[in-house]
Amino acid sequence: MNSSLWKLGAVLGLLSSVGPFAIDMYLPALPTIAMDLGTSVSASQASIMVFLIALGLGQLVFGPLSDQYGRKAPLFAGLIIFLAGSLGCLFAPTVEWLIGARFVQGMGAAAMGVIPRAIVRDRHTGHTATRLMSTIMIVVSVSPLFAPLIGSGLLQLGSWRVVFGLLCLLGIIGVFLTTSVLSETLPLENRRPVNVGTMTAGMAMLLSHRQFLCMSLVNSCGLASFFVFIASAPFIYTEVFGLTPTQFSLAFAINAMGFFGASQFAAPLSKRFGSQRLVFGAILGFASLTALLMFLSILGQTGLVTISTVLVVANACLGLVIPTASVLAIHDHPEIAGLASSVGGAMQWMSGAAVVLLVGPFFDETIITMTVAIAACGAAALICAVLATPRNVPESQRRET
Repeated sequence: MNSSLWKLGAVLGLLSSVGPFAIDMYLPALPTIAMDLGTSVSASQASIMVFLIALGLGQLVFGPLSDQYGRKAPLFAGLIIFLAGSLGCLFAPTVEWLIGARFVQGMGAAAMGVIPRAIVRDRHTGHTATRLMSTIMIVVSVSPLFAPLIGSGLLQLGSWRVVFGLLCLLGIIGVFLTTSVLSETLPLENRRPVNVGTMTAGMAMLLSHRQFLCMSLVNSCGLASFFVFIASAPFIYTEVFGLTPTQFSLAFAINAMGFFGASQFAAPLSKRFGSQRLVFGAILGFASLTALLMFLSILGQTGLVTISTVLVVANACLGLVIPTASVLAIHDHPEIAGLASSVGGAMQWMSGAAVVLLVGPFFDETIITMTVAIAACGAAALICAVLATPRNVPESQRRET
């Protein structure tokens, strides 16, 4: 990969990691926040759910705006909104205030979630786009590897509010990168006006396109399983396994290592075997491993080592799926890449929020509830991958996509 591609991937990765950092760095503080604000576990988990909802809704706004006004201006606006939400979280006096500020923060973070994918589609397609997306994933993967460790370290230095102070700093860095490093990638002649008619027509076309819909749902189900883990793990790892916030952060980082490592092989493997076949094979592995983990938990055979080992390998499968399916989803829609990216992203984040909301009433701080929900996400992702596999298509053509 040439230096310019690496530079673009690094900048887009840093911008894309702002939202995940706002989730992962916050995890070790969840039990502390619940105690400090005098609220329940479910209320503190609600601050994750509303963030995910806002990420989904916000992408439906920023994607179309980026198709009309270019990529840089909406990206800058999103960063300013993210900064405002982070300041609201920093000074939140109650859990209700915190939840509201997290919604604002998530709306701003949505711009960093949707626009980098549209920029990739502006510049590249095919295996080059997959390589660029994999480079972005390298940087984004720093979040689950190090963000919880940073969060637990900050808890040693001060209260949970220090975490949001650092998120303010990340937002400022994002503003600098957007204004001084990132160039506009959408020419004036390729911009499309935003109105209800064009958005409705574009969304109807996307949701009736089998590859877009199925690949977006594959990613949605895969990421939803990760959100279940994010919402459940801080309490299970500390209450069931007795880990400290720092030990939990290390365990969380280990679980993310599989995703980080495997994502770097997505481009060469998609080139060798074809993107469709790679997604199907990897999601089959993910569904099988999460089903195994569910049965082990039901049998009472899920110690910390077992859970970590299975999740490392399962997340490695997701590391192959996410960048590849993201490229496949918007491959056929270059003229509405912003809208396609926003709809796909909204589906992913909203599905994560929906699963957390559904699991919440049944969450009893036991391993079984978490593993059953993760396995259900894996099974749903496999069904979507099967439906995405084209019928009556020559093998040579399948290997090209």
